[in-house]
Amino acid sequence: MGEPGGVSAEITAKAWLSCQDTGPQFFVIDAPDRFRQLDVPVTEITDPGQCTEAFKASLPVLPLTKKVHSIPGAPSPDNASAVIESIERAVTLTLKGAASAVVTNPIQKSSLQSAGFRFPGHTEFLAALTQDTPMQSGRMRGPVMMIAGPELRTVPVTIHLAVKDAVRTLTPDLIFNAAMVTAQALQFDFSVKAPRIAVSGLNPHAGEAGSIGMEDGLIIEPAIDCLREAGIDARGPLPADTMFHAEARETYDVAICMLHDQALIPAKTLAFHDGVNVTLGLPIIRTSPDHGTALDIAGKNIARADSLIASLKMAEQLASSRHSAG
Repeated sequence: MGEPGGVSAEITAKAWLSCQDTGPQFFVIDAPDRFRQLDVPVTEITDPGQCTEAFKASLPVLPLTKKVHSIPGAPSPDNASAVIESIERAVTLTLKGAASAVVTNPIQKSSLQSAGFRFPGHTEFLAALTQDTPMQSGRMRGPVMMIAGPELRTVPVTIHLAVKDAVRTLTPDLIFNAAMVTAQALQFDFSVKAPRIAVSGLNPHAGEAGSIGMEDGLIIEPAIDCLREAGIDARGPLPADTMFHAEARETYDVAICMLHDQALIPAKTLAFHDGVNVTLGLPIIRTSPDHGTALDIAGKNIARADSLIASLKMAEQLASSRHSAG
C-alpha cells in the first residue's frame, strides 16, 4: 500500500492502466475505496488466485482489516497499523508461494516510527520478517540495497548514515558481504553468469596511494582481494568521479559504492523516473519505486508511475530468473 497520504494509490492505479492488457498482473493490499475515489474499477478479492480473472477488467484489491484514513499530503501515525499490515501480509503470501514477489510503494518512515515502528525502513523490516526462512542453497543473506536502471546498477555499502558514521562503519567484511550478496543475486536473479564488479574508493582519487586518506588501502583493498580469492571478477578501488561515464559503465555489471550518495546520484541521474530499488539477499524478491511518498504532489493527479511500473516488470523478470535457476 505505501503511505496513504502520498501518491501510492494514484501511481498504483496508473500502473494498472498501463499493465492492464500486457501485464505483469498484480494485486494490491489496500483499502478498496481509495481506488474507487480515483474512478478505478475495483474487484475485491479474498485470494491471490482470483487476480488473473479480474485483472484485465479491474484492479484486484485484497482488502486490509485495518482502517485507512488518507488525506493527500498529510501522513498520519493513525495509519501505521494498516501500512504495517499491508507489508506483513504481502511477505506472508509471497513466502507461501501465493505471490511471486513483493513490490512496495514508498512509506513515510517518520509516521511509522512515531507510532512505535522500530525499523529504519522497508528493507530492515523485510529482513526481520524473513529471517527464519532459509535462503536458497549456497546464497548469502542480506539485506543489500541495489538501485537498478536500464544503464546502471549500483549498491551502496552504507545507506542512511551521516558520512562520518558511514566511514566508521566500513570494514572489509561489510564490503565483501555486500559484494558477494550482489554477485549471487546477479547470477541467480538477473541471469548474469559471470558478474563483473567495480568497487569504488572512499576518498577522492581512491585515496591517491594514501596521500588523501588511508581507508582505500586499509579497508577496501583487502575486501577486493577476498572477492578475487572467492572467484569474483572484482576491481578497484576506483575513483568514484570516473566510474560512471558511458565507456566506464560498459566494463562492469554493478558498481559497489561506499556511500549512499556515491551510488544514488549516478543511478538517479541516469534513471530518475524509471529506477528500481531492489532488496538483495532475501528469500523473497522485493522491488520498489526509487522515489519517496511525494507528499507535495499527492492528490494532484500529476505523479508519474514509471518507477512503479518498472518495479513490477523487474519483479516479474527476477521471479522468472529465480524460478529457472531453481
